[in-house]
Amino acid sequence: MEQTNFKSGFVALIGRPNVGKSTLMNHLIGQKIAITSRKPQTTRNRIQTVYTCERGQIVFLDTPGIHRAKNRLGEYMVYAAESTLRDVDAVLWLVEPGKYVGAAEQHIAKLLEKSRLPVILVINKIDKVRKEELPACVEMYQKLGRFEEILTVSALRSLNLDKITDALFRFLPYGPQFFDEDTVTDQPMRQIAAEMIREKALRSLGEEVPHGIAVVIESMKERPDGSLTDIEATIICERDSHKGIIIGKQGAMLKKIGSEARPEIEKLLESRVNLKLWVKVRRDWRDSELLVKNYGYDKKELS
Repeated sequence: MEQTNFKSGFVALIGRPNVGKSTLMNHLIGQKIAITSRKPQTTRNRIQTVYTCERGQIVFLDTPGIHRAKNRLGEYMVYAAESTLRDVDAVLWLVEPGKYVGAAEQHIAKLLEKSRLPVILVINKIDKVRKEELPACVEMYQKLGRFEEILTVSALRSLNLDKITDALFRFLPYGPQFFDEDTVTDQPMRQIAAEMIREKALRSLGEEVPHGIAVVIESMKERPDGSLTDIEATIICERDSHKGIIIGKQGAMLKKIGSEARPEIEKLLESRVNLKLWVKVRRDWRDSELLVKNYGYDKKELS
């Protein structure tokens, strides 16, 4: 690829929980990498994906929602989001259309002011409000800080998403290609598979249980003839009562989670998958520094 007019850079997607960061990133790169659900704090880790075209290459860093941490896992998530600002060339700040600016947005505005990075404010979920309400919303957010641009989009409906990449290429520097053209993410397959299982659990379980679960891939082995990949995974929960809910009556819930996760993992691996799920209780693991690290949330890996 000719590099003389090639632009490249790293872009952080930040915002409070549940504003649609992962949905936006998946739609921008044209492939599902980050998991999504209606429950807040679905994204727990920094997820890196790559968008490449003739104009250049954008490396997106999807981050956990910035919120008030209540445990060690929450502290890790906020650190993962806020520390990303040290490593990027620009920021996409996602917000929702609303009638007032909340405390989380005020906090993020101060962070971004300190960072001095170019910021594009993206008002997402415009399909949820009437068109005539948008100008007042834009005006309200304009008072929060200096933005290179303010864009109104719907990630879910793929409305105006081309405006985001157009804006980013205007502000990113000329530079080399960081990843091959075919690269979509640098996330390990085991990690993506674990997240896909967690997504199906998030979507299937009630309100109380999902925040207290983690998923660990115990083994992932392709059979010698290449016909099948055997995966064994454990869903970690914090209470015996939660274990019962996850397993369900005669194993029905666990079977549902596995049967919904398997096709997506097969698509990811381009292989048939034999998926076995187990459930273990680790009491209050979200408040254990050791267990939080063991389950893949280690601050040292972010530095």
